[in-house]
Amino acid sequence: MKKIKVNLNSIDKVKEFVNILNTFDGDFDLITDRYVVDAKSIMGIFSLDISKDIELAIHNPSAEVEAALAKFTV
Repeated sequence: MKKIKVNLNSIDKVKEFVNILNTFDGDFDLITDRYVVDAKSIMGIFSLDISKDIELAIHNPSAEVEAALAKFTV
């Protein structure tokens, strides 16, 4: 598992982020404080405070996934 910080501070960013993640197999979690949500779930993401950077846990990391998410990393 690999953890990276991402910034999803707008609705458009969240939509694009979820669409990208749904093209990959595997599990992705977003973690803030004591909350963990499925990163492929738009509703889950909107339950978090997206005005701050969020930690993304990639359970099956690959260079392809990291390259696709590069525009969201902090």
